[in-house]
Amino acid sequence: MTVSSHAARAHSFNSAAAQYAANRPSYPAALLDAIEELAGRRLAGARVADVGAGTGISTALLHARGADVVAVEPGEGMAAQFRRVLPEVTVVRGDGNHLPLADATFDFLTYAQSWHWTDPSRAVPEALRVLRPGGALALWWNTDAPEVPWLAEQGRRIERAFGEGVPAADRNVSDRTVDPTGRLDLVRREVRWSRRVPVDTHLANIGSHSIFLVRGEEATAAFLAEEREHLMRAFPDGLVEEVYDVILLLATNARP
Repeated sequence: MTVSSHAARAHSFNSAAAQYAANRPSYPAALLDAIEELAGRRLAGARVADVGAGTGISTALLHARGADVVAVEPGEGMAAQFRRVLPEVTVVRGDGNHLPLADATFDFLTYAQSWHWTDPSRAVPEALRVLRPGGALALWWNTDAPEVPWLAEQGRRIERAFGEGVPAADRNVSDRTVDPTGRLDLVRREVRWSRRVPVDTHLANIGSHSIFLVRGEEATAAFLAEEREHLMRAFPDGLVEEVYDVILLLATNARP
């Protein structure tokens, strides 16, 4: 992906913020439990920056867990939707490559579905700068469970139609791609969960990914209409169970 296409993908969410907020999946409580276990401290009372917060899906969970959260979001449309959903939480404009945050002030930095939009060679030093000694950097992604046949078939149809898969669905997250600097000692955990939703909610969910948003309404509508026919044959009751493995990577700031 070129720099220009990467930027276009990143900005594409601003025009679909309401669709994103209404249809994207959240995350299970077990994920937050795993973050606390691996970090060795509770989120309640912790100072947390949720970076690439989007419409606030992850921020809402952190806030409900009792964390003192500030959100960082680069997109105007996403930030506006965030303020409608979570008016009580501060959101500041910025991104992981240039955090608008003071040195050594946060116990956690979290990136839900957003680390792949950063330049890790810049985002890693920024994260370590902002984290307090012993603070934790937590990165996670909802990925489709690979052994679920209908999800695998859908993934193949997306690749045939668009020449690539949905970026956030890539399970091949490695320490090297996440941290080319080699400064993080990452621990990996996977958490399985699922949600049962109407077919149209599922289609709106996948249609809110950048691979669709940058292709234009006509190409997206044509694919989703055909996909709806596939799904209604497989699920005549109109409900699908989306099965996810949340891939969590966590590193602690060892700086004294």
